[in-house]
Amino acid sequence: MIRVLGIETSCDETAASVVALEGGAAPKILSNVVLSQIEEHAAFGGVVPEIAARAHVEALDGIVEAALADSGTALADIDAIAATAGPGLVGGLIVGLMTAKAIAAAAGKPLIAINHLEGHALTARLTDGLEFPYLLLLVSGGHTQILAVRGVGDYQRWATTIDDALGEAFDKTAKMLGLPYPGGPNVEKAAQAGDAARFAFPRPMKGSAQPDFSFSGLKTAVRQAATAIEPLSDQDVADICASFQAAVADALADRVSRALARFSQTFPGTKNPALVVAGGVAANRTIKATLERLCAEAGFTFVAPPLKLCTDNAAMIAWAGIERLRQGMAQENGFDFVPRSRWPLDSISAPMVGSGRRGAKA
Repeated sequence: MIRVLGIETSCDETAASVVALEGGAAPKILSNVVLSQIEEHAAFGGVVPEIAARAHVEALDGIVEAALADSGTALADIDAIAATAGPGLVGGLIVGLMTAKAIAAAAGKPLIAINHLEGHALTARLTDGLEFPYLLLLVSGGHTQILAVRGVGDYQRWATTIDDALGEAFDKTAKMLGLPYPGGPNVEKAAQAGDAARFAFPRPMKGSAQPDFSFSGLKTAVRQAATAIEPLSDQDVADICASFQAAVADALADRVSRALARFSQTFPGTKNPALVVAGGVAANRTIKATLERLCAEAGFTFVAPPLKLCTDNAAMIAWAGIERLRQGMAQENGFDFVPRSRWPLDSISAPMVGSGRRGAKA
């Protein structure tokens, strides 16, 4: 049996988890403790890095103890410590990685520095036993990317955002409309009572041969529409949210459909091609329904891990550690590893100009 303790502190969740793998059996999440910082950041309408880092310092030791206790596993029985080392808010990364180093050194265990994006990329193998290769759509507050997942440590980025991440666009739209933080769930809730045809918002990049995403112009269009009809009624807010959400779904459908076609051409021998969606935005029902329809039309299996494993969590970090242990990659990094606020999953792809490159999780 392989048992790995995972630690995740890249943004505004403090998390620890123990994941186990034994023989040919399915992996088991023995514990997965996540402490959200939403209340600490709600008054500011977004994550404040200094507040996030201090909250991680205060909570992490107790979260690790709880994860070990919930799993019924003693530290001596853990085979390795895996911790998010990037990308993310550097203050939080320092807290998590330094804590992991201390635990690993004291217990005499290997330390595996994990790319947060790799945790997302490999989650479908933890939950669904998915075989390589497969296509990944990562949509979160810090990232909007399409990647071909060919193996552990083997990723090709096919598309990314040239400006805002989709989750960021949701959060900023919510803030402009006076909706509470976090923006994504509240925009979706308001949209349920709205008319998606009232506002003709742009569908960024739709029809473009360039495979990437763009959401800055859509966000600007929302601001202009809201300003033009101020003061906003509840119905105005609902209609704007519904129209915004429809524009996002259409834009994603265009971008993803191109990626599905490219995957079929690039990996023609794949018996059961699959599209995996990960990240907090994957919880949006309109977006999920759009992706399910696309996959059905293209002959792809649609895989969406449970929401608690799509958002930031430590189980995906522990699992990525197990994947690397099995491939003999555990000694590639460790005690000398320095946290990275920017750490592309595909180091070969050229960086994009815009907040997709500069952002906290770019």
